Amino acid sequence: MRKNIYKTIDPGQISVGAFHQYLLGAVIPRPIALAGTVDKAGRFNLSPFSFFNVFGANPPIMIFSPSRRVRDNTDKHTLENVREIAEVMIHMVDYDMVEQMSLSSTEYDKGINEYIKAGFQAKPGDLIRPLRIIGAPVAFECKVINVIETGSEGGSGNLVVSEVLRMHIREDLLDENDMIDPVEMDVVCRLGGDWYGRINSENLFEIPKPIRSKGIGFDQLPDFIMNSHMFTGNQLARLANVEALPSKEYLDGLNHTFKQIEKEGADMKTRNHVLMRWVYECIEQNEAMKALALLYLGHASGMLEV
Repeated sequence: MRKNIYKTIDPGQISVGAFHQYLLGAVIPRPIALAGTVDKAGRFNLSPFSFFNVFGANPPIMIFSPSRRVRDNTDKHTLENVREIAEVMIHMVDYDMVEQMSLSSTEYDKGINEYIKAGFQAKPGDLIRPLRIIGAPVAFECKVINVIETGSEGGSGNLVVSEVLRMHIREDLLDENDMIDPVEMDVVCRLGGDWYGRINSENLFEIPKPIRSKGIGFDQLPDFIMNSHMFTGNQLARLANVEALPSKEYLDGLNHTFKQIEKEGADMKTRNHVLMRWVYECIEQNEAMKALALLYLGHASGMLEV
């Protein structure tokens, strides 16, 4: 019941710092840009930012935001640097370097080299002056093409719009198709407070994308499915992602399978449990059409409970 009860917040009615924490806790997970920059005196800086993402491939654009400090409304060294030298080395952060990344976020004085403070080994970029961390999973050499200020008060953003000139990927992260394997990458992401997330095999899953075809949608699912208490919203969405409802020929082709289900149960209630086990397994295995067909056959036989 509590899922239908909301706390409503007007940003103007609480402090900037408090609303900032609500934002950070709600918009999760956020990828981390470990941004390397250099000032006109040649002093290197390294700092992480989780207001970050990619915003196009042609040209390849990345944007991160070194927001103005909430406590005293001052600029961060990264922002000062990109205004002097319009270049940035953006690194993705994996689990093996997350503590070093966190250490680099320390508010050291201007000119202090966070690469050294955080214990990173680094080398010059191929095309830009900021340094590239040796061992980082992925690094992007970027030129800064614009800085967009979203405000002038503490907590306001500064969108550093950067074009990727060169990308470096550790070869051990590539799969047999020469594409990045998300499990091998083991990247971390930012949550609220002191919390981080880790992308690994235990919390990754795939969803078939409705790109090349149009799913029928919830409105085309039969009432005996939509009115059933047996499905979650996710499961219904998987069923509604098929291009068409099962044909008579398809249903006829599953009669043998359905008879096996009938044999597994001595009574109608047991048969219903067996049927739903098959249906759930089909949904999990991305066999939505088969799941739908079994539901049609179960409904026609009176086996399906609603």
